[in-house]
Amino acid sequence: MLLKNIFFGILTTLLLSSCVSSKIYEDLKGKYDNLKSENESLMSQLDGKEGNGENYSIDQLRKDVETLNAENSRLKMDLEAAKNNYTRIKSSYDALEENTSSSLSENLELNRKLLEQLEAKEKELLAESKRLEKLQDDLTSRSKRVEELENIIASKDAKMNALKDAISAALTNFEGNGLTVEQRDGKVYVSMENKLLFESGSWAVNPRGKEAVMQLGKVLAKNPEIAVLIEGHTDNVAYGGSGALKDNWDLSTKRATSIVSILTLNSKILKENLTAAGRGEYAPIDLNTTSEGRAKNRRIEVILTPKLDEISKLLNEI
Repeated sequence: MLLKNIFFGILTTLLLSSCVSSKIYEDLKGKYDNLKSENESLMSQLDGKEGNGENYSIDQLRKDVETLNAENSRLKMDLEAAKNNYTRIKSSYDALEENTSSSLSENLELNRKLLEQLEAKEKELLAESKRLEKLQDDLTSRSKRVEELENIIASKDAKMNALKDAISAALTNFEGNGLTVEQRDGKVYVSMENKLLFESGSWAVNPRGKEAVMQLGKVLAKNPEIAVLIEGHTDNVAYGGSGALKDNWDLSTKRATSIVSILTLNSKILKENLTAAGRGEYAPIDLNTTSEGRAKNRRIEVILTPKLDEISKLLNEI
């Protein structure tokens, strides 16, 4: 019975130690089974000897008990070592788990912030992309309008060049008689000195001058998109005539309206295209200190300008 109590004590101790790993448990259980078998064998022998009337050696029993006690002590030591090892491993595991959880939380927070930053950048990028797309569309539209404008200007220049050539051809017979035709700044300038048109101090156009103006009118009638400005100019010699005219300015204006009156004889010329203006002596093209210079300054200038409605419209859209 003593041996059984010892074994049951060992078994109870082993079973109560819930922290022992399964491998150690299996080892201890195996040793217990072996000891149990040995105990049963000894008990069987003891029972046999007692049945045979033989005395079992007390010294032998004591030795067996000592052996079992030693084995029990060794098993306790192994169990304690296993428990200590388990505690150490569990502590390490807990520390590792805690550290991992902390790192994981930090990484999750960092990832969350990075995702928020990424989303913000994506929104900014999308907004910038839309802005650039709009700018590109605007640029394309503007480029198209600029191209249209350049084409219109080129077309206007070509028409004005053709108009200059047509006027030069129509007034060929009058060149060298104080008449010039030139193109500059997108306009055509027809300059006729007073010696071709008027007598001194008069605003009545002479027959030769009227013929020149009517030839000019034939060309203008074919170009209704051209605005016509007729300017009268004088030298700086004061007007000495009498009557309704007061000065050179009045004279220059009267001469300009005389040219308009001749042009309107051509019914194909649009009257709304005609403008008369007197500049007097205040826009000379030469010095008034010589007779040649004064002769050049006494003139009628017909300034032909393409109507810029299409160009103005495009400029407003750009």
